[in-house]
Amino acid sequence: MSDPENILTEEKKRTNTGNTETKWYALYTRPRAEKLVYQRLIEEHIETFLPLQKTYRMWSDRKKLIEKPLLSSYIFVKTNKKTFPKVYKVIGVVKFVSFEGQPVSIPQRQIDNLRLLINSDAEIEVTTEKLSQGDNVVVTNGALIGLTGELIRIGSKNRVVVRIDRLDQNLILKIPKAFLKKV
Repeated sequence: MSDPENILTEEKKRTNTGNTETKWYALYTRPRAEKLVYQRLIEEHIETFLPLQKTYRMWSDRKKLIEKPLLSSYIFVKTNKKTFPKVYKVIGVVKFVSFEGQPVSIPQRQIDNLRLLINSDAEIEVTTEKLSQGDNVVVTNGALIGLTGELIRIGSKNRVVVRIDRLDQNLILKIPKAFLKKV
């Protein structure tokens, strides 16, 4: 039997879960403030992801391996709309990446792809250049197995392009053609 009180309770549960469901969102930070914002968000107990890339930096007297943000001025948070004000209060946060005035969630698989990329030994190059669409591919071998993206031809080498929706950024990786399979 379905009495009106049970139906009302179920409706409340459905409407409340929409507000408390956590999703990944991209934040735009002040220039060169990504690591500081990351630390502050961690201190506020907000799940945060800052993809870092290891690279060598040259000075006049030495060469040093450093970690720098893969995507300049971007950081990712897993939160819900109720905690947006808490995120906005963190010093260094400029805004959520939005579309038509609304923060846009990032699919979990794209965060997983970024984690896979930064934990691999692949050479990664970031560009804001608009790239032409190619075949969808999946990596079948090597450290990046399971990674999906678009295949394009740059010069004489095949590269995989992984688009991160709504960020206007592309990641370009050097992967042997033999490691790719058309999806």
